[in-house]
Amino acid sequence: KYSGWILKTKTYFSRNSPVFLLGKCYHFKAQDADSPTKSGGAVAPEQELVTGNVEEFRRDFTSRVWLTYREEFPVIAGSGLSSDCGWGCTLRAGQMMLAQALMLRFLGRDWTWPDALKLDGLDTESWTSNAAKKLVASLESSFQGESPPETSAQLQTRAAAEEASTHLNDVYHRKVISWFGDSPPAQLGVHRLVALGHTSGKTAGDWYGPGVVAHILRRAVEDATDPELQGITVYVAQDCTVYRADVIDSHQECTRGPGAEPSADRRAVIILIPVRLGGEKTNPEYFDFVKGILSLEYCIGIIGGKPKQAYYFVGFQDDSLIYMDPHYCQSFVDVSATDFPLESYHCPSPKKMPFSKMDPSCTLGFYSRSVQDFEKITEEISKVLKPSSKEKYPAFTFVKGHGQDYDFSCPQTLERTELPSAGESRRPGPGVGDFVLL
Repeated sequence: KYSGWILKTKTYFSRNSPVFLLGKCYHFKAQDADSPTKSGGAVAPEQELVTGNVEEFRRDFTSRVWLTYREEFPVIAGSGLSSDCGWGCTLRAGQMMLAQALMLRFLGRDWTWPDALKLDGLDTESWTSNAAKKLVASLESSFQGESPPETSAQLQTRAAAEEASTHLNDVYHRKVISWFGDSPPAQLGVHRLVALGHTSGKTAGDWYGPGVVAHILRRAVEDATDPELQGITVYVAQDCTVYRADVIDSHQECTRGPGAEPSADRRAVIILIPVRLGGEKTNPEYFDFVKGILSLEYCIGIIGGKPKQAYYFVGFQDDSLIYMDPHYCQSFVDVSATDFPLESYHCPSPKKMPFSKMDPSCTLGFYSRSVQDFEKITEEISKVLKPSSKEKYPAFTFVKGHGQDYDFSCPQTLERTELPSAGESRRPGPGVGDFVLL
Protein backbone atom coordinates (compact mmCIF):
# COMPACT_ATOMS: atom_id res chain seq x y z
CA LYS A 1 0.00 0.00 0.00
CA TYR A 2 2.80 2.40 0.87
CA SER A 3 5.44 1.21 -1.61
CA GLY A 4 7.23 3.41 -4.11
CA TRP A 5 8.89 5.83 -1.70
CA ILE A 6 12.58 6.59 -1.77
CA LEU A 7 13.25 7.89 1.70
CA LYS A 8 16.07 10.38 1.78
CA THR A 9 17.94 9.83 5.04
CA LYS A 10 20.27 12.82 5.12
CA THR A 11 19.68 16.53 4.62
CA TYR A 12 22.76 18.57 3.81
CA PHE A 13 23.32 22.12 5.08
CA SER A 14 26.13 24.45 4.15
CA ARG A 15 28.38 25.77 6.90
CA ASN A 16 28.97 28.99 5.01
CA SER A 17 25.42 30.24 4.37
CA PRO A 18 22.88 31.53 6.90
CA VAL A 19 19.80 29.44 7.63
CA PHE A 20 16.46 31.15 8.22
CA LEU A 21 13.76 29.50 10.32
CA LEU A 22 10.48 31.35 10.84
CA GLY A 23 12.12 34.74 11.16
CA LYS A 24 15.25 33.61 13.00
CA CYS A 25 18.67 33.48 11.40
CA TYR A 26 21.29 30.86 12.24
CA HIS A 27 24.94 30.70 11.13
CA PHE A 28 26.88 27.44 10.91
CA LYS A 29 30.23 29.09 10.25
CA ALA A 30 33.33 26.89 10.16
CA GLN A 31 36.80 28.15 11.02
CA ASP A 32 39.66 27.41 8.65
CA ALA A 33 42.58 25.56 10.15
CA ASP A 34 45.09 28.04 8.70
CA SER A 35 43.30 31.17 9.90
CA PRO A 36 44.97 32.88 12.88
CA THR A 37 43.17 33.28 16.16
CA LYS A 38 43.14 36.45 18.22
CA SER A 39 46.22 35.27 20.05
CA GLY A 40 48.10 34.72 16.77
CA GLY A 41 48.08 30.90 16.87
CA ALA A 42 46.35 28.40 14.62
CA VAL A 43 43.06 26.77 15.49
CA ALA A 44 43.53 23.49 17.31
CA PRO A 45 42.62 20.43 15.20
CA GLU A 46 39.77 19.44 17.50
CA GLN A 47 38.26 22.91 17.04
CA GLU A 48 38.26 23.02 13.25
CA LEU A 49 34.57 22.12 12.90
CA VAL A 50 31.41 24.10 13.52
CA THR A 51 31.60 27.13 15.78
CA GLY A 52 28.15 28.53 15.06
CA ASN A 53 24.76 28.02 16.68
CA VAL A 54 23.92 24.67 15.07
CA GLU A 55 22.52 23.26 18.27
CA GLU A 56 20.23 26.25 18.72
CA PHE A 57 18.82 25.68 15.23
CA ARG A 58 18.36 22.00 15.95
CA ARG A 59 16.51 22.76 19.18
CA ASP A 60 14.36 25.43 17.51
CA PHE A 61 13.36 23.26 14.55
CA THR A 62 12.58 20.20 16.64
CA SER A 63 10.40 22.29 18.98
CA ARG A 64 7.95 23.13 16.17
CA VAL A 65 4.78 21.02 16.28
CA TRP A 66 4.87 18.25 13.66
CA LEU A 67 1.50 16.91 12.49
CA THR A 68 1.49 13.98 10.08
CA TYR A 69 -0.75 11.33 8.63
CA ARG A 70 -2.24 9.09 11.32
CA GLU A 71 -3.89 5.71 11.15
CA GLU A 72 -6.28 3.71 13.36
CA PHE A 73 -8.01 6.81 14.70
CA PRO A 74 -11.81 6.93 15.24
CA VAL A 75 -13.68 6.69 11.95
CA ILE A 76 -14.43 10.03 10.28
CA ALA A 77 -18.21 10.43 10.21
CA GLY A 78 -19.85 9.44 6.94
CA SER A 79 -16.66 8.12 5.37
CA GLY A 80 -15.64 4.84 6.96
CA LEU A 81 -12.05 6.14 6.95
CA SER A 82 -9.86 5.71 10.01
CA SER A 83 -6.74 7.23 8.43
CA ASP A 84 -5.89 10.29 6.34
CA CYS A 85 -2.90 8.63 4.67
CA GLY A 86 -2.70 9.59 1.01
CA TRP A 87 -5.11 12.53 1.05
CA GLY A 88 -4.78 14.69 4.19
CA CYS A 89 -1.33 16.23 3.68
CA THR A 90 -2.57 19.78 3.02
CA LEU A 91 -4.83 19.65 6.07
CA ARG A 92 -1.80 18.55 8.11
CA ALA A 93 0.34 21.36 6.70
CA GLY A 94 -2.42 23.81 7.65
CA GLN A 95 -2.60 22.33 11.13
CA MET A 96 1.15 22.82 11.55
CA MET A 97 0.91 26.46 10.55
CA LEU A 98 -1.99 27.03 12.94
CA ALA A 99 -0.12 25.21 15.70
CA GLN A 100 2.85 27.54 15.21
CA ALA A 101 0.58 30.55 15.65
CA LEU A 102 -0.85 29.09 18.85
CA MET A 103 2.63 28.31 20.16
CA LEU A 104 3.53 31.96 19.58
CA ARG A 105 0.43 33.07 21.46
CA PHE A 106 0.88 30.87 24.52
CA LEU A 107 4.62 30.19 24.68
CA GLY A 108 6.38 32.82 22.56
CA ARG A 109 8.88 32.48 19.73
CA ASP A 110 11.86 31.84 22.00
CA TRP A 111 10.31 28.82 23.72
CA THR A 112 11.89 25.46 22.98
CA TRP A 113 10.88 21.99 24.08
CA PRO A 114 13.25 20.78 26.85
CA ASP A 115 13.39 17.31 25.28
CA ALA A 116 14.04 18.57 21.75
CA LEU A 117 17.62 17.28 21.66
CA LYS A 118 16.72 13.87 23.07
CA LEU A 119 14.75 12.54 20.08
CA ASP A 120 16.09 9.51 18.21
CA GLY A 121 17.27 9.69 14.64
CA LEU A 122 19.87 12.38 15.19
CA ASP A 123 23.57 12.11 14.46
CA THR A 124 25.07 14.34 17.12
CA GLU A 125 28.41 14.54 15.34
CA SER A 126 26.62 15.84 12.24
CA TRP A 127 24.85 18.56 14.15
CA THR A 128 27.55 20.01 16.34
CA SER A 129 31.16 19.67 17.46
CA ASN A 130 33.40 19.98 20.47
CA ALA A 131 34.19 23.52 19.42
CA ALA A 132 30.54 24.55 19.51
CA LYS A 133 30.03 22.89 22.88
CA LYS A 134 33.09 24.59 24.29
CA LEU A 135 31.92 27.93 22.91
CA VAL A 136 28.52 27.58 24.58
CA ALA A 137 30.13 26.49 27.85
CA SER A 138 32.51 29.45 27.83
CA LEU A 139 29.67 31.89 27.13
CA GLU A 140 27.59 30.44 29.94
CA SER A 141 30.49 30.68 32.37
CA SER A 142 31.20 34.27 31.33
CA PHE A 143 27.56 35.25 31.87
CA GLN A 144 27.57 33.61 35.28
CA GLY A 145 30.73 35.45 36.20
CA GLU A 146 29.15 38.84 35.52
CA SER A 147 26.50 38.47 38.24
CA PRO A 148 27.10 38.80 41.99
CA PRO A 149 26.59 35.59 43.98
CA GLU A 150 22.98 34.97 44.95
CA THR A 151 21.87 34.28 48.47
CA SER A 152 20.26 30.98 49.41
CA ALA A 153 16.83 32.62 49.58
CA GLN A 154 17.29 34.18 46.13
CA LEU A 155 18.33 30.85 44.69
CA GLN A 156 15.28 29.11 46.14
CA THR A 157 12.95 31.84 44.87
CA ARG A 158 14.44 31.70 41.39
CA ALA A 159 14.30 27.89 41.33
CA ALA A 160 10.64 27.94 42.36
CA ALA A 161 9.80 30.51 39.69
CA GLU A 162 11.62 28.51 37.00
CA GLU A 163 9.83 25.32 38.06
CA ALA A 164 6.45 27.04 37.91
CA SER A 165 7.25 28.52 34.50
CA THR A 166 8.41 25.15 33.17
CA HIS A 167 5.23 23.48 34.40
CA LEU A 168 3.01 26.16 32.82
CA ASN A 169 4.90 25.86 29.53
CA ASP A 170 4.42 22.09 29.58
CA VAL A 171 0.70 22.54 30.19
CA TYR A 172 0.32 24.85 27.18
CA HIS A 173 2.60 22.69 25.03
CA ARG A 174 0.34 19.69 25.63
CA LYS A 175 -2.84 21.73 25.33
CA VAL A 176 -1.89 23.07 21.90
CA ILE A 177 -1.11 19.57 20.64
CA SER A 178 -4.34 18.20 22.14
CA TRP A 179 -6.38 20.69 20.08
CA PHE A 180 -5.09 18.87 16.99
CA GLY A 181 -5.87 15.39 18.27
CA ASP A 182 -7.26 12.84 15.82
CA SER A 183 -10.69 12.33 17.34
CA PRO A 184 -14.07 14.08 16.92
CA PRO A 185 -13.88 16.16 20.14
CA ALA A 186 -10.56 17.81 19.18
CA GLN A 187 -11.16 21.50 18.48
CA LEU A 188 -8.80 21.66 15.48
CA GLY A 189 -8.43 17.98 14.64
CA VAL A 190 -8.77 16.39 11.22
CA HIS A 191 -12.31 15.19 12.04
CA ARG A 192 -13.43 18.78 12.65
CA LEU A 193 -11.61 20.11 9.59
CA VAL A 194 -13.16 17.51 7.31
CA ALA A 195 -16.64 18.36 8.63
CA LEU A 196 -16.04 22.05 7.93
CA GLY A 197 -14.77 21.21 4.46
CA HIS A 198 -18.21 20.00 3.47
CA THR A 199 -19.19 23.63 2.93
CA SER A 200 -16.58 23.76 0.14
CA GLY A 201 -17.79 20.52 -1.37
CA LYS A 202 -14.95 18.51 0.15
CA THR A 203 -15.27 15.14 1.87
CA ALA A 204 -12.86 12.77 3.61
CA GLY A 205 -10.57 11.22 1.01
CA ASP A 206 -10.53 14.31 -1.22
CA TRP A 207 -7.38 16.35 -1.69
CA TYR A 208 -7.56 19.89 -0.31
CA GLY A 209 -5.85 22.89 -1.86
CA PRO A 210 -4.02 25.48 0.28
CA GLY A 211 -6.69 28.13 -0.40
CA VAL A 212 -9.54 25.91 0.77
CA VAL A 213 -7.56 24.88 3.85
CA ALA A 214 -7.08 28.55 4.79
CA HIS A 215 -10.86 29.02 4.95
CA ILE A 216 -11.38 25.75 6.81
CA LEU A 217 -8.88 26.88 9.45
CA ARG A 218 -10.72 30.18 9.76
CA ARG A 219 -14.00 28.40 10.40
CA ALA A 220 -12.39 25.94 12.84
CA VAL A 221 -10.96 28.71 15.02
CA GLU A 222 -14.19 30.70 14.75
CA ASP A 223 -16.26 27.71 15.93
CA ALA A 224 -13.85 26.58 18.67
CA THR A 225 -15.43 26.47 22.12
CA ASP A 226 -12.33 26.16 24.31
CA PRO A 227 -12.02 29.40 26.33
CA GLU A 228 -8.29 29.55 25.57
CA LEU A 229 -9.11 29.90 21.86
CA GLN A 230 -11.57 32.75 22.30
CA GLY A 231 -8.89 35.44 22.12
CA ILE A 232 -7.69 34.62 18.63
CA THR A 233 -9.21 34.75 15.15
CA VAL A 234 -8.24 34.07 11.55
CA TYR A 235 -8.43 36.54 8.66
CA VAL A 236 -8.22 35.18 5.10
CA ALA A 237 -7.24 37.57 2.32
CA GLN A 238 -9.68 38.05 -0.55
CA ASP A 239 -8.34 37.65 -4.08
CA CYS A 240 -4.73 38.26 -2.98
CA THR A 241 -5.80 41.46 -1.22
CA VAL A 242 -5.51 42.21 2.50
CA TYR A 243 -8.03 44.86 3.53
CA ARG A 244 -6.41 46.67 6.42
CA ALA A 245 -9.62 47.87 8.04
CA ASP A 246 -10.93 44.30 8.14
CA VAL A 247 -7.83 43.09 9.96
CA ILE A 248 -8.00 45.98 12.44
CA ASP A 249 -11.68 45.21 13.04
CA SER A 250 -10.74 41.59 13.70
CA HIS A 251 -8.28 42.76 16.35
CA GLN A 252 -10.85 44.98 18.00
CA GLU A 253 -13.90 42.72 17.91
CA CYS A 254 -15.12 41.68 21.31
CA THR A 255 -13.50 38.52 22.60
CA ARG A 256 -15.98 35.69 22.46
CA GLY A 257 -17.32 34.29 25.68
CA PRO A 258 -18.97 35.69 28.82
CA GLY A 259 -17.28 38.36 30.88
CA ALA A 260 -15.02 39.60 28.07
CA GLU A 261 -13.26 42.83 28.99
CA PRO A 262 -13.17 45.62 26.40
CA SER A 263 -9.73 46.66 25.19
CA ALA A 264 -8.01 48.22 22.20
CA ASP A 265 -6.62 44.88 21.04
CA ARG A 266 -9.11 42.28 22.11
CA ARG A 267 -7.93 39.48 19.86
CA ALA A 268 -4.80 38.30 18.11
CA VAL A 269 -5.21 37.72 14.38
CA ILE A 270 -3.75 34.98 12.21
CA ILE A 271 -3.50 36.40 8.69
CA LEU A 272 -3.67 33.82 5.90
CA ILE A 273 -3.03 34.87 2.30
CA PRO A 274 -3.68 32.33 -0.48
CA VAL A 275 -1.55 33.24 -3.51
CA ARG A 276 -0.38 31.79 -6.78
CA LEU A 277 3.23 32.49 -7.66
CA GLY A 278 3.18 31.58 -11.32
CA GLY A 279 1.40 29.46 -13.91
CA GLU A 280 2.18 25.75 -14.09
CA LYS A 281 5.43 26.34 -12.21
CA THR A 282 6.54 28.92 -9.66
CA ASN A 283 8.00 31.96 -11.38
CA PRO A 284 11.69 32.26 -10.34
CA GLU A 285 11.11 36.00 -9.91
CA TYR A 286 9.18 35.15 -6.73
CA PHE A 287 11.98 33.15 -5.08
CA ASP A 288 13.45 36.21 -3.33
CA PHE A 289 9.95 37.21 -2.28
CA VAL A 290 9.43 33.85 -0.56
CA LYS A 291 12.81 34.19 1.14
CA GLY A 292 11.84 37.63 2.36
CA ILE A 293 8.55 36.33 3.79
CA LEU A 294 10.22 33.47 5.67
CA SER A 295 12.79 35.93 7.09
CA LEU A 296 10.13 38.01 8.87
CA GLU A 297 9.61 37.52 12.60
CA TYR A 298 5.83 37.64 12.14
CA CYS A 299 5.81 34.79 9.61
CA ILE A 300 4.28 31.48 10.71
CA GLY A 301 5.28 29.62 7.56
CA ILE A 302 3.75 28.64 4.25
CA ILE A 303 1.23 25.94 3.35
CA GLY A 304 2.70 24.77 0.08
CA GLY A 305 4.65 21.90 -1.40
CA LYS A 306 5.39 20.50 -4.80
CA PRO A 307 2.79 19.11 -7.24
CA LYS A 308 0.63 16.45 -5.55
CA GLN A 309 2.51 16.73 -2.22
CA ALA A 310 1.84 19.34 0.45
CA TYR A 311 4.55 20.51 2.83
CA TYR A 312 4.81 23.07 5.60
CA PHE A 313 7.61 25.47 4.60
CA VAL A 314 9.36 27.01 7.60
CA GLY A 315 12.64 28.40 6.28
CA PHE A 316 15.38 28.31 3.69
CA GLN A 317 19.10 28.19 3.02
CA ASP A 318 20.48 29.50 -0.27
CA ASP A 319 18.22 28.14 -3.03
CA SER A 320 16.48 25.46 -0.97
CA LEU A 321 13.35 25.61 1.14
CA ILE A 322 13.29 23.96 4.56
CA TYR A 323 10.09 22.12 5.31
CA MET A 324 8.25 19.79 7.67
CA ASP A 325 6.84 16.75 5.91
CA PRO A 326 3.39 15.37 6.85
CA HIS A 327 3.85 12.24 4.68
CA TYR A 328 4.70 9.87 7.52
CA CYS A 329 1.93 7.53 8.58
CA GLN A 330 2.07 7.31 12.37
CA SER A 331 -0.17 5.51 14.82
CA PHE A 332 -3.05 7.21 16.58
CA VAL A 333 -2.22 8.86 19.91
CA ASP A 334 -4.93 9.47 22.48
CA VAL A 335 -4.18 13.07 23.46
CA SER A 336 -6.90 12.99 26.14
CA ALA A 337 -4.70 10.71 28.24
CA THR A 338 -2.63 12.28 31.01
CA ASP A 339 1.00 12.67 29.97
CA PHE A 340 0.41 11.34 26.46
CA PRO A 341 3.70 10.80 24.56
CA LEU A 342 4.96 13.90 22.76
CA GLU A 343 7.74 12.40 20.68
CA SER A 344 5.68 11.75 17.54
CA TYR A 345 4.60 15.42 17.46
CA HIS A 346 8.13 16.72 16.97
CA CYS A 347 10.41 16.12 14.00
CA PRO A 348 14.16 15.89 14.71
CA SER A 349 15.27 16.15 11.08
CA PRO A 350 14.59 19.05 8.71
CA LYS A 351 14.09 18.40 5.01
CA LYS A 352 15.15 20.59 2.08
CA MET A 353 13.73 21.11 -1.41
CA PRO A 354 14.88 23.36 -4.29
CA PHE A 355 12.80 26.49 -4.80
CA SER A 356 12.42 25.41 -8.43
CA LYS A 357 10.22 22.47 -7.37
CA MET A 358 7.80 24.60 -5.37
CA ASP A 359 4.18 24.44 -6.50
CA PRO A 360 2.90 27.96 -7.32
CA SER A 361 -0.27 27.54 -5.21
CA CYS A 362 0.37 28.26 -1.54
CA THR A 363 -0.96 30.07 1.51
CA LEU A 364 1.25 32.53 3.42
CA GLY A 365 0.74 32.91 7.16
CA PHE A 366 1.43 35.72 9.63
CA TYR A 367 0.67 36.19 13.32
CA SER A 368 -0.38 39.61 14.60
CA ARG A 369 -0.81 40.13 18.34
CA SER A 370 -2.21 43.65 18.11
CA VAL A 371 -3.05 46.54 15.81
CA GLN A 372 0.45 47.88 16.46
CA ASP A 373 1.86 44.52 15.37
CA PHE A 374 -0.25 44.65 12.22
CA GLU A 375 1.10 48.08 11.32
CA LYS A 376 4.64 46.72 11.64
CA ILE A 377 3.72 43.69 9.57
CA THR A 378 2.34 45.80 6.73
CA GLU A 379 5.44 47.98 6.81
CA GLU A 380 7.85 45.04 6.72
CA ILE A 381 5.92 43.04 4.13
CA SER A 382 5.51 46.09 1.89
CA LYS A 383 9.30 46.16 1.53
CA VAL A 384 9.30 42.50 0.46
CA LEU A 385 6.32 42.94 -1.86
CA LYS A 386 8.01 45.39 -4.24
CA PRO A 387 7.88 43.64 -7.63
CA SER A 388 11.06 43.01 -9.57
CA SER A 389 11.79 44.60 -12.93
CA LYS A 390 10.54 41.49 -14.73
CA GLU A 391 7.52 40.67 -12.51
CA LYS A 392 5.11 43.59 -12.85
CA TYR A 393 2.69 42.59 -10.12
CA PRO A 394 3.28 41.80 -6.43
CA ALA A 395 2.11 38.47 -5.02
CA PHE A 396 -0.56 40.28 -2.98
CA THR A 397 -1.42 43.78 -1.86
CA PHE A 398 -2.52 45.74 1.20
CA VAL A 399 -5.51 48.02 0.64
CA LYS A 400 -7.05 50.56 2.99
CA GLY A 401 -10.68 50.12 3.96
CA HIS A 402 -12.96 47.07 4.10
CA GLY A 403 -13.46 44.32 1.56
CA GLN A 404 -16.79 42.75 0.69
CA ASP A 405 -17.85 39.73 2.68
CA TYR A 406 -16.23 36.63 1.23
CA ASP A 407 -18.58 33.84 0.15
CA PHE A 408 -17.03 30.70 1.63
CA SER A 409 -19.15 28.47 -0.61
CA CYS A 410 -17.57 29.83 -3.81
CA PRO A 411 -15.08 27.57 -5.61
CA GLN A 412 -11.48 28.29 -4.73
CA THR A 413 -9.60 29.37 -7.85
CA LEU A 414 -6.25 28.75 -6.17
CA GLU A 415 -6.91 25.11 -5.49
CA ARG A 416 -5.21 22.41 -7.50
CA THR A 417 -7.72 19.89 -8.78
CA GLU A 418 -5.50 16.85 -9.30
CA LEU A 419 -5.38 14.17 -6.65
CA PRO A 420 -2.16 12.74 -5.27
CA SER A 421 -1.05 9.38 -6.51
CA ALA A 422 -2.03 6.35 -4.46
CA GLY A 423 0.30 5.37 -1.67
CA GLU A 424 1.48 8.86 -0.78
CA SER A 425 2.69 8.18 2.74
CA ARG A 426 5.81 7.15 4.57
CA ARG A 427 6.24 5.05 7.62
CA PRO A 428 8.95 6.32 9.92
CA GLY A 429 11.72 3.90 10.68
CA PRO A 430 13.95 3.93 13.76
CA GLY A 431 15.31 7.29 12.60
CA VAL A 432 13.81 9.85 10.27
CA GLY A 433 16.98 11.30 8.82
CA ASP A 434 20.17 13.10 9.66
CA PHE A 435 21.33 16.67 9.33
CA VAL A 436 24.79 16.94 7.76
CA LEU A 437 26.89 20.08 7.48
CA LEU A 438 29.00 20.51 4.37
